Amino acid sequence: MSPAASSDSRPVGALQLLALGLNGIVGVGIFFVPASVAASAPGLGAVAVFALTGLALLPAALTFATLGRRFDEDGGPVVFARAAFGERVSFLVGWVAYVSALFSTAAVSVGLTRAVLSGFGMDEGLLARVAPALLVTLLAAVVASGLRLSARVWTSLTALKLLPLILLVLAFALAWGRFPAPATAAPDFGWLRAALTVVFACQGFEIVPVIAGQVRASSRAVPIATVGSLVLAIVLYVALVLACVTALPALAASAAPLADTAGVLGGAFLARLVAAGTSVSALGIAFGMMVTTPRYLSALAAGERRLFDLERSSPGGVPLRALGVTWVVVATIVSLGELGELFALSSIAVLMQFGTSALALVVLAHRRERGLRPLHAWPALPTLAVAVTLVVLGATRQEAFVFLGTALVGLVLLRLARPRAAAGARSLAG
Repeated sequence: MSPAASSDSRPVGALQLLALGLNGIVGVGIFFVPASVAASAPGLGAVAVFALTGLALLPAALTFATLGRRFDEDGGPVVFARAAFGERVSFLVGWVAYVSALFSTAAVSVGLTRAVLSGFGMDEGLLARVAPALLVTLLAAVVASGLRLSARVWTSLTALKLLPLILLVLAFALAWGRFPAPATAAPDFGWLRAALTVVFACQGFEIVPVIAGQVRASSRAVPIATVGSLVLAIVLYVALVLACVTALPALAASAAPLADTAGVLGGAFLARLVAAGTSVSALGIAFGMMVTTPRYLSALAAGERRLFDLERSSPGGVPLRALGVTWVVVATIVSLGELGELFALSSIAVLMQFGTSALALVVLAHRRERGLRPLHAWPALPTLAVAVTLVVLGATRQEAFVFLGTALVGLVLLRLARPRAAAGARSLAG
């Protein structure tokens, strides 16, 4: 990895980092998830599931915050695992995260272009086939221009995606008392199924430490942005779901719960604004992933084995070679159409980052490295419990097979990569 720049020359500020975390969490899911959650936890049960799941994820955010403030370099979970467990575990964590992010970026890009083109009746033909690759190319070009511009873009997109959601909450506040109180229900096993859905609508804060090496005063900004983004998202989610269960008695049957709620509370204009926010949110997610995904690859290349010098960064703070590889692969995936949907890996990849980061915190705190003490490791146990529970209850057989295949490819790639010391010795001998 390239050496860290001086603090005052780094392009990302604390508010921009917070916006990156919020952008990563508040994706397309929240526009639709309230209906599926209400099917398992009706009435105020849906609100409780969102609130309790957010509280359950706080230790994970604190784990990333505790480690993130002590690693002033890009990579996040990759560098945490390298410090605690060595190169092989680090490479495996980073490789799975990278592959998962590749296909997630592709899926979001395809979904966004399809939704936009279908709105204009152009969801078939040549344009529909090439639009996802064109979008990916445009996003990569913006990212390549430098992290300073990228930070402005993701901050603007985050503000645009949050605006209709905040307006919906305000409309609900103004309508308070006009609707009967939602029904309450006793907790049951359905709440756990609903919580599995909510977890993946709340993840995304883990990307904050991935760009720590580009952040001014990262030891303060990274923990604030990591925990702050989750807390703000949960508060927003709880308010939105409360609005939904209040305004829509048949919430579980709604195909677009936030837009339908906006229609009830604020009329057709607010409903259209919230519906448009779905596309803006998808664009923000796609752009944020194009910024962060190459950094998993560049972090892999910064270890003990050389990987085509992919760790090199431009003066603008962008790992251009890693970005180029990412652009080519994602553009290829989106051009393959439905094949990209076979690679289901996202949930295991996120939970793997949770679990290994929690274990890394325990190990480093036990060794008293990086200024850590055993007391600092307290968030690790609940984080591990959440990760293990979700893998056991939520991971599919397809995801398990894809994970094993991805891990094997990563181990082969690690084996083929040249040790950095040996490569340097050959260079001197030449």
